[in-house]
Amino acid sequence: MSQNFADKATLVFGAGITGLAVAQTLQSYGCSVTCVQDVVTERKVNGFDVIEVSEAITRMAEWDQVVVSPGWQPRHPLIQAAQGKTLLNEIDLAWQIKEERAPHQKWIAVTGTNGKTSTVELTTAILNRAGLNAVACGNVGDTVIAAVDRSEPADYLVLELSSFQLHYSELPEFEAVALLNIADDHLDWHGDLASYAKAKVRILNNAKCAILNGDDGATVAATFDWRGRKVFFTLNSPRAGELGVVEELLVDRAFVADPQEATMVAELKDVAPTVPHAVSNALAAAGLARALNVTGEKIKEAVSEFRPGRHRLEVVAESNGITWVDDSKATNPHAAAAALLAHLSSVWIAGGLAKGARMDLLIQRTHPRMRAAILIGKDRELIASALRTHAPQVPIHVIEQSEGESAQDLMVRVAKLAKEIAVSGDTVLLAPACASMDQFTSYSDRGDKFASAVRSVISDGEK
Repeated sequence: MSQNFADKATLVFGAGITGLAVAQTLQSYGCSVTCVQDVVTERKVNGFDVIEVSEAITRMAEWDQVVVSPGWQPRHPLIQAAQGKTLLNEIDLAWQIKEERAPHQKWIAVTGTNGKTSTVELTTAILNRAGLNAVACGNVGDTVIAAVDRSEPADYLVLELSSFQLHYSELPEFEAVALLNIADDHLDWHGDLASYAKAKVRILNNAKCAILNGDDGATVAATFDWRGRKVFFTLNSPRAGELGVVEELLVDRAFVADPQEATMVAELKDVAPTVPHAVSNALAAAGLARALNVTGEKIKEAVSEFRPGRHRLEVVAESNGITWVDDSKATNPHAAAAALLAHLSSVWIAGGLAKGARMDLLIQRTHPRMRAAILIGKDRELIASALRTHAPQVPIHVIEQSEGESAQDLMVRVAKLAKEIAVSGDTVLLAPACASMDQFTSYSDRGDKFASAVRSVISDGEK
């Protein structure tokens, strides 16, 4: 299969983590590789030539094939210039290599607007607890191509896939997939919600079984016409053929001999934090594992030990009856809504790059849980406008970054203001509903600076 792309002059879009992993793998198969970047700061990275877009367009005839990066929109001038070439992508390349090097390997995949990383990590933990030798990859852990192209590939790959990756991918076949939810996100890339949903649903194209969120109307509607095996999960009592919650138990009525019976896969108290979206993610992971014949006992053991990664409803401090929570991973309105609904009274810190999303539904659903809103970032006015329209009673505080002010100093000012506003019983909640790159290097950088600022402000107050 590697002969489909080996020994050819190749242009790889991007020289970041994924682009370089692709470049290194293709080079090992005899390809001559050049990388292209929108912004070039170094002409050589890890031994590969890096050129600008304008030069790549001019020289396009030199390459036999191009590898499209998921971050590049289909309407990008470089992709338009590459029409007529063999267009490859990392996921399909990895699948071709897998077919040759590890034909026994099975793939499982997760997508959705929110909850992907936690669900992938929990699913991987469950499979490993069951002795199935699984590795998380995609947008968490290794790149997919690196996970495949290793001396001893794992027996199972659990892929976290974005709508960008799914837009370009055609080849992989999945033992089981999970679609967690569909809500406004990345509309600046896809153009509209319908196109975004269409990209998400592509995960079902070559799937044997789909684990779907029955509580999410957009997911149910988008998958209505798919004729494969659908297993819904719900926070309500499950019907036959579903997973759900009965009293204090997470139960399976889908992968059982008698659908009138139910198998326990976890207890509510096993899920941490015990909030609705975390329980939903646990049900999705359990469904994926049950599709691979993992027992409820092994699932329960893994769920009870699992803790989500950082910046996901992470308590960073508690002082004077106030809880400070970092949910910087909430980079869209849907995720921010889940965070706000998990707390009764919050001083909400939000703002950044909205990526084309609207904030109206978020405010309509959650404003009774807000004591006040502190807004930062490029699209702060978008949130302020929605608050003024739908929740005029919620005080709005806008903090603009001064010229030359560091991101850390900005966050210290945010934390000081939050401390002045919050009262005992409140949560100061960083759930930005936006991406971070306007003021921070990443959502994790934003969360780290928030935590550091909180500790500094609390420490100053205790002196």
